[in-house]
Amino acid sequence: MLAEDLREKILEGDLTELLHHSGDEDFPAELARLFQSFTNEEAITTFLGLPEDLQVKTFSYFDHVIQTGTMEELPLARKQLILNNLESNDRVTFFESLDGVEVTEYLNLLNDKNRLATYDLLGYPEQSVARLMNTKFTTVRKEWTLAQAVEHIRRFYGDTPDANVIFVVDNNGRLVDELPIRRIALNDQQKTIEDIMDGFHIKLDIQDTIEDAIQKFKEYDRVAIPVTNSNNVVMGVVTIDDVIDEAEEKDTKDMQQFGGVESLDLPYVKTGFFTMIQKRAGWLIVLFIGELFTATAMAFFELELKKAIVLQLFIPLIISSGGNTGSQAATLIIRAMALKELSYRDWWYVMKREILSGLTLGAILGAIGFIRIVIWQYLGWYNYGETFNWVLVGITVSLSVIGTVLWGTLTGSMIPMILKRFNLDPATSSAPFVATLVDVTGLVIYFSIAALLLGI
Repeated sequence: MLAEDLREKILEGDLTELLHHSGDEDFPAELARLFQSFTNEEAITTFLGLPEDLQVKTFSYFDHVIQTGTMEELPLARKQLILNNLESNDRVTFFESLDGVEVTEYLNLLNDKNRLATYDLLGYPEQSVARLMNTKFTTVRKEWTLAQAVEHIRRFYGDTPDANVIFVVDNNGRLVDELPIRRIALNDQQKTIEDIMDGFHIKLDIQDTIEDAIQKFKEYDRVAIPVTNSNNVVMGVVTIDDVIDEAEEKDTKDMQQFGGVESLDLPYVKTGFFTMIQKRAGWLIVLFIGELFTATAMAFFELELKKAIVLQLFIPLIISSGGNTGSQAATLIIRAMALKELSYRDWWYVMKREILSGLTLGAILGAIGFIRIVIWQYLGWYNYGETFNWVLVGITVSLSVIGTVLWGTLTGSMIPMILKRFNLDPATSSAPFVATLVDVTGLVIYFSIAALLLGI
C-alpha cells in the first residue's frame, strides 16, 4: 500500500517519488486505489501530471466517474492514446458507462481496428461473456518446439500478463489445448508443444453469460479461460481479475436489492444525497403501501378484535414469525440459485422440502407459544381465560403460528423461482417484500383460525 506521506506529496503536486514506483507491476492498481480517497478534482489533477504509459495503465482501474472526468479534461491526442491502448475488455467497460452521445464521440477517437472491435463487442448482450473478454492472447502451434514457442512469445508478447497462459491452436485458429507458461519454460526445449500437451482444456462459448464464466472459474481454479465461437476458434480470453470484479459487483447489487434498495451505480460514499433518496424511496413506498394492507386486514377483523382483546397481544408474534421464516427461505433459495445449486425447474423439490420445513419449524415455534401461555396462566401473570377457555386461546395461537410459518416458507422459496422462470432477478424478491406479504396473509390466517376455534 502507498504510504500516507506519499499521498500528501502527491496532493502537494510532488510526483518525483511516485514516479520511482511507476515500473512496479502492481503500482497502477495501488495508485488507482489511492485516487479513490481523493476528490474528483484532486484525482483528475494528479492524473494529468502522470507520464503517458502510467496514465494508460492506471486508467483501467478507475471507477467510471473518475474515468469520464479525466477524459473531459485531457487533450484530444491523449484521449486517443489512452483509449486505443486499453485492453479490449477495459475499453468496452468504459464505453458501457457512457450515454449514447458520449459513445459516438469517443468511438470516433479510436483507430479503425479498435473501433470495429468495440462495435462488435458492444453488440453482444450486456451480460454476455464477450463483453468481458480480452482480445489480446498468446497462441502457439502444436508442431513447434518449445524453443520456437519461447522465441515466439518473447518476440510478440514479451513480459506481459497476456503470456501467463498459452493457447495451442491449429492452422485455422481453432483451440486444441492450453498450457501454463511454466510448462513451456521448464521442459526440455527440444520437445514439441504436442509432447507436453495433456489434451484437457476448459473454454467458454462466446454466447455464455458472465455468470457462466464466474461458475467455471470457481469449478476449475483457472487464472484465464479462452472464449471460442461456434467453430471452436479462439476469440478472446477472460481473466480471473475481471471475473472477480464482476462477481463482486453482482454480489453487491444482490445484497442491495435484497435489503429493499435499488442497486447503486456508484459506491455509497460517492452517491449523491438525492440519488440515494431516489434509490431507497421506491422500495420503501411499495413496502409502505403493502403494510397499509395490514391495517386494512385489521380493520376487516375489527369486530373480532373487540370481542377478543386477548388476540391483539399475539399479533406481533404471528406476523413476525411468518416474516422471519419467509426471509430465511428467500435467502437460502436465492443463494442456492446464484451458486447454480438450484434452478426454477426444481420448484417441486423445493416446495416439498419447504412444506416439511415449514410444518416442522411452525410446530416448534407454536409449541413454544403454547408453553408460554400455559406458564403465564398458571403463574397468574396474565389471565387468558376471562372470555374464552385459555387452552383454546393457546391452540389458536399455536395453529396460527404453524400456518403463518408454513405460508412464509412457501412464499419465500417460491417467489424467487417464479421470478427466475420469467428471467427476472430473484434478488428483487427481497426479504422486506416477502415479510410485508406474509404480514398481511398472516393476519388473515390468524383471525380465520380464531373465528373457527373461538367462535368470534
